[in-house]
Amino acid sequence: MLARRAAATLTCLNPARRAASKHGDMDENAQIAAQLREAAALVEAQGGNPFRVGAYRKAADAVAHAHEPVRSLFDRQGRAGLETLPGVGAGIANAIAEMLVSGRWAQLARLRGDADPEALFCTVPGIGPETAHAVHEALHVDTLEALEAAAHDGRLEDVPGVGPRRAAQIRASLASMLGRRVARAPRTEESAPGVALLLEIDEEYRTKAAAGRLRTIAPKRFNPRGESWLPVLHAERGGWHFTALFSNTARAHELGRTRDWVVIYYSGGEHVEAQCTVVTETRGALEGRRVVRGREAECRAHYGRQAISQET
Repeated sequence: MLARRAAATLTCLNPARRAASKHGDMDENAQIAAQLREAAALVEAQGGNPFRVGAYRKAADAVAHAHEPVRSLFDRQGRAGLETLPGVGAGIANAIAEMLVSGRWAQLARLRGDADPEALFCTVPGIGPETAHAVHEALHVDTLEALEAAAHDGRLEDVPGVGPRRAAQIRASLASMLGRRVARAPRTEESAPGVALLLEIDEEYRTKAAAGRLRTIAPKRFNPRGESWLPVLHAERGGWHFTALFSNTARAHELGRTRDWVVIYYSGGEHVEAQCTVVTETRGALEGRRVVRGREAECRAHYGRQAISQET
């Protein structure tokens, strides 16, 4: 008798629990929509592309008025399910997935000026504070997507303290967190903007920053006075969307390179979002030239073509 009563009680409670859970997930829809609207407002205030502003707002409305929790949609169908929402393409689906998986959105953090990639990486099983710091300093990445790409193309293995075995574990954790049904193929040079375009964005950013023609944000890191000093550039070229900022990492501050190292985030093409760092080379044949880290050979070829063009 007692067992039957207990079972009946659980049966009665379960619908309520399910309703409460669904209500909580619908509240999560409202939170995600609010973050998308905040991103729209910040991109607009920073002089970004009005179409991107509109895309964020349209997606926010779709999430807010969805008939079911986006978490349920994501759990059931992955990112493809998120893309069934009106106005939600691959890029915004990626952003929503990031919020669902980690509780953070790196792009919004950058727009706010309070990006903390090391804290984000600590949400990945197998990554503690020391490893998160080493990964960020070595790879200059600040999103789970970028970390996953590094785990697939071999760069993560070269980070001190990681190695092949741990990199494989982290890769598996990221695959689970990001809801992938199949592993993504390693990024190729053909699926990223050419170095000529990246160097063009780098030059535009530094020129406009030096002239005071860009909106600035107040980064939370290494900014005890809360000053608005970090210029932000949003640009569209050749089907790519770019966001460029000076590096605000501990290493950049330590070496006095905060006005030299430029981090460029790009989205479009085959991959949703990736990034690169452009620096002034300090040695070798490219000394004094602006180069894209990790793509020095392409930069040498680029400058070689420039020299031939100038001679002719």
